Amino acid sequence: MSTNQEKRDDLQKRKQVAMAGGGEKAIAKQKESGKLTARERIDSILDPGSFQELDLFIQHSARDFGMEKKYLAGDGVVAGTGTVNGRPVCIYAQDFTVTGGSLGFMHAMKICKVMDHAINLQMPLIGINDSGGARIQEGVRALAGYGEIFYRNTKASGVIPQLSVILGPCAGGAVYSPALTDFVFVVDQVSKMFITGPEVIKSVLGEEISQEDLGGARTHAEITGNAHFYAKTEQECFAQIKELLGLIPHNNREKARAAEPVPPQTSYKIEDIIPDDVRKPYDVRHIIRAISDNSQFLEVQELFAPNIVVGFGRMNGQTVGFVANQPLVMAGVLDVDSSDKCARFIRYCDAFNIPLVTFVDLPGYLPGVDQEHAGVIRHGAKILYAYSEASVPKITVILRKAYGGGYIAMCSKHLHSDFVYAWPTAEIAVMGSAGAANIIFRKEIKESENPEATRAEKVAEYSGKFANPYVAASYGYVDAVIDPAETRQAVANALNLSLNKHVETPCRKHGLPPF
Repeated sequence: MSTNQEKRDDLQKRKQVAMAGGGEKAIAKQKESGKLTARERIDSILDPGSFQELDLFIQHSARDFGMEKKYLAGDGVVAGTGTVNGRPVCIYAQDFTVTGGSLGFMHAMKICKVMDHAINLQMPLIGINDSGGARIQEGVRALAGYGEIFYRNTKASGVIPQLSVILGPCAGGAVYSPALTDFVFVVDQVSKMFITGPEVIKSVLGEEISQEDLGGARTHAEITGNAHFYAKTEQECFAQIKELLGLIPHNNREKARAAEPVPPQTSYKIEDIIPDDVRKPYDVRHIIRAISDNSQFLEVQELFAPNIVVGFGRMNGQTVGFVANQPLVMAGVLDVDSSDKCARFIRYCDAFNIPLVTFVDLPGYLPGVDQEHAGVIRHGAKILYAYSEASVPKITVILRKAYGGGYIAMCSKHLHSDFVYAWPTAEIAVMGSAGAANIIFRKEIKESENPEATRAEKVAEYSGKFANPYVAASYGYVDAVIDPAETRQAVANALNLSLNKHVETPCRKHGLPPF
C-alpha cells in the first residue's frame, strides 16, 4: 500500500505531466511563431499567484481513429479562476501546443464549466482563443461542444462582462463565440479569424488571399468591426484587458468601482478646441479628454467607423461611457457602420449601469444610393432604439451642428435625455443654412435680379434664426446654454443628480430592435 508521501509524490508527477502541454518541441514551435503559451498568457493577465486551476486532469472522450490511445494534456485547454486588479475573474486559454488547440467535447465541457462559474458567481469571463477549430476525429461531438459554449455566451450576455482574446487562429464555427461576447481583443500578425480559410476560398472561388488580408487583426479592427481593441503585441493586449476591467462593473448588479477623482490635464483647454470657422474640423477626443478625470479615455473600436467615437473614462471618479461625433472624419455623419458601433456601445453601457455622456456635432445621416441600399434606415434606427431604451443617466452636450435626424438620434431631449446642454456655437435645425435657404427661398432667389446676393441674404437670415441654440432652448429642448469652460462642472453635476435614477419600463418579455 502506498504511503501518504508516495501519494503526494504521485500527485506532483501527474501535475507535471498535465501541465507540460504538448511537450518541449510543440512549445518551442509556439515560441518560434512569436506566441506565448496558454499558461504564460494566463499568468500575464492575472495578478501574480492568483490562478486556481480547474479540471487539470480532464481527458478527451474520443474513441475513433486511434484517439483512444492518445493522451492530451488537459485536453488542450487551461481553465480556472484568478484575480485582475484584486478582483475575481474566470479565465480559460486554448493550448495550441496540444493538437493545435482543437476543440473536442470534453475540451468544450471544461470551458463550459468555467463559464458556468462566471455566470453563477457573477464575475467577468476571459476567453483566450488559439485553436485550429473543431477536432475532426470527434465529429458531431465537437460541434455539440461549440453549441454548448454559444448557448452560455448568450445566457451570460448583459449579466457578466465577456472578453474574447484572439491570440492565434480562430476559424469556422469557433468564431461565433467571440462574436457573441462583449469585447474582442486582437494582436497584429497573431490573430486570425475567418469562417472559411484561404485554401477553401481558392478551391471554390479561385481567388488567392492571405490569412492576414482575409481575417487578420487589422482587418477585423478596421474593416469588419469584429474586434474592439487592437494591439501590436500580446503584452500590450494584456494591458488593455486590465485597463478595461478596471473601468467596467464586474456584473450587471453593481456599478463600476469608483476611483479617486483627478482633474483633467491643464494642456486640454476646452474653450480653444473648436475653431471659429464652422467649416473646419477638430478632434472630438480632445473635448472628451478636456473633461474626463486625468484626461484619460479608453477608446473602443478606435479604427472602425471612426466618424463616431465611443469609449470609457471617469468623471469625478465614476466610470462613464462617452459617445461623440467625430468632425475629423466625414464631418461626423452617421452611416451604417457608425450606427452599429454606437448602438452596441450604448446597449453595453445600459446593461452594466454605466452613465452615458454624448457630444453632438454632425450634419445628419449620410445620404447616397450606397448607404440607402446598405440599409441605413434599419441600421440608423438602432441608435434611436438604443438611446430610447437606455435607462441609465443620459447627458447630452450639443457642441456645434445638430441637423435633421442626426439631432434626434444623438440622445436628444425627445429620446428622453435627462439633461441636454448646448454651447453658444450650437446650431439645431432640419438642415444647414445654405441648403435650407435654397429650398425655402427658391422662388425669391430665382426671380431676383441678383440671385447670388439674394441667396447670401437668405442664408444669413436662416442662419441668424437657427445657427444658435436659443430657439431650441425656448421650447425646453435644451436645458441650459453653457460656456464651454463650464462643461465639466455641468456634466459632473448632472451625473451626481442622476445617481439614483429609476425608470419604470413596460411589462414585456423583450423588445424588437432593428437587427
